[in-house]
Amino acid sequence: MNTRAAAPAPEKSLLRAMAWMFATILSFLLMGIAGRELSAEVGPAQTVAFRNMICLVILAGLLTVYGWRLALTAKPGRHIVRNAIHFAAQFGWFYAIARIPIAEVFAIEFTTPIWTAFLAVFFLGERLNAARVASIVLGFTGVLIILRPGAAVIDAAALAALAAAFGYALTYAFTKDLVATDRPLTILLWMNAVQLPLGLAVTGAGWVTPSVALWPWVLVIGLVGLTSHYCLSRALTYGDATVVIPIDFLRLPLAAAVAWMLYGETVTVYVYVGAAIIFGGVWLNLRRS
Repeated sequence: MNTRAAAPAPEKSLLRAMAWMFATILSFLLMGIAGRELSAEVGPAQTVAFRNMICLVILAGLLTVYGWRLALTAKPGRHIVRNAIHFAAQFGWFYAIARIPIAEVFAIEFTTPIWTAFLAVFFLGERLNAARVASIVLGFTGVLIILRPGAAVIDAAALAALAAAFGYALTYAFTKDLVATDRPLTILLWMNAVQLPLGLAVTGAGWVTPSVALWPWVLVIGLVGLTSHYCLSRALTYGDATVVIPIDFLRLPLAAAVAWMLYGETVTVYVYVGAAIIFGGVWLNLRRS
């Protein structure tokens, strides 16, 4: 008989939640910068492949410690479908990062929680209440303000960022099902194991060996691929989503400042107005939930 007591749940701590969330933001900012730096020589599919390679090496070390039994899953098919979608979303994200201002990509990506709320009605059987409808309408309104169809030519990269946000929302629906039976380490392992051959296949004969100056960014893209997921999960452990998720919106002004200093990028006021409306939709849905 196992008499070992269950580990107590971590106590809520605003300061710890904020610290882990700032680490999450730093991870995403580094991912954007690394993606932009690597885009000078390699394509988005190869960037994703590099990320998967580094992550798999790290995960192999962790599984050697915690046991390779964690690689087993009862839902391999769902892992494959989830990660095929996630690969396409990452491809679109890195494609956009290389072609439009980083802050604009992040602003569009903030629609992911709203897409998730919309998809949850169809995939998870959740109710479409008034707050959720309002959040979806606000999200679409924010996107229209950022993209301004008719007032300017919509960049294909902006549409790729929007498609990536929708793809990420789809993967969250799959993740919500997988976490009921699989450990986070299992989900991360399958994510990288499925996506690596996809990245290699899409890159094909176009594989490029980066210059020596870019190899540190290859390492960064792999490391933040893990730390972004881990830090966000830790933040949600110590704080409620209504506290943690709004902090993530600091990513927009920070990304704008960093991109201005490194690349001389500027974003229009429409990006900030649209992002603020999207934030309102996300906040409304979080408060209602």
